Amino acid sequence: MSNYYNPNRTKNLYDKNSKDVFRLSRGRIDNFVNCPRCFYLDRKLGVGQPPGYPFSLNSAVGKLLKKEFDIHRKAKSKHPLMKTYGIDAIPLAHEKIDEWRDALRGGITFQIDGTNVVVTGGIDDVWVKPDGEYIIVDYKATSKEEEVTLDAEWQGGYKRQMEIYQWLFRKNGFKVSNTGYFVYCNGNTDKKAFDAKLEFDIKVLPYTGNPSWVEQTILDSIECLKSDVLPTSGQDCDFCKYRKAAKAFEK
Repeated sequence: MSNYYNPNRTKNLYDKNSKDVFRLSRGRIDNFVNCPRCFYLDRKLGVGQPPGYPFSLNSAVGKLLKKEFDIHRKAKSKHPLMKTYGIDAIPLAHEKIDEWRDALRGGITFQIDGTNVVVTGGIDDVWVKPDGEYIIVDYKATSKEEEVTLDAEWQGGYKRQMEIYQWLFRKNGFKVSNTGYFVYCNGNTDKKAFDAKLEFDIKVLPYTGNPSWVEQTILDSIECLKSDVLPTSGQDCDFCKYRKAAKAFEK
């Protein structure tokens, strides 16, 4: 992993005097929520947190789900999960759906007035109701014995993710349902043998978003970047705790 980590990045940094577009992703906004100091070090000074290992299996599940829903998108038909959970919608067929799903090169975007900041987010899927209202959908994958829920404290990031996507689509002029859905795949480990197959139990979990916090948080994050003062750490930031503990022994 060290071959890919650059602790002194010089690109994609915020400059308040620049006229070039600065892309602020959904994930970076969540970083600001968790720890303004780490966010500032990363987006302004180029000192990002060491990356975690990629969740390749989760990515594979996501790709396969997209392919599966794309079959019904093309046919303008309901996916069986929609029928099972009584969701009156079909996968949205839109000319920009692939662009919106490309988090690195595209995503759905919105530029903040009076700034060079463009907020971006790469969605997993959008469903559409008969009246044209959009439903934001996110895919998740895990493997645990208990039932999957959205009740864990760490899943607050999932909920904020959904709310930022809802905000972005509304800012682009779309009618968006307050209720989004998580298509949650739970790897089944109670089989007698592996047999080169991993089977999943799939649940569709509704979440009623409240994006009222999003815009002010984005504005706060921009003000944070404009400042020449290193902000305080997040209340429970493990990265900041580590740096502080290590510094005590460094001469």
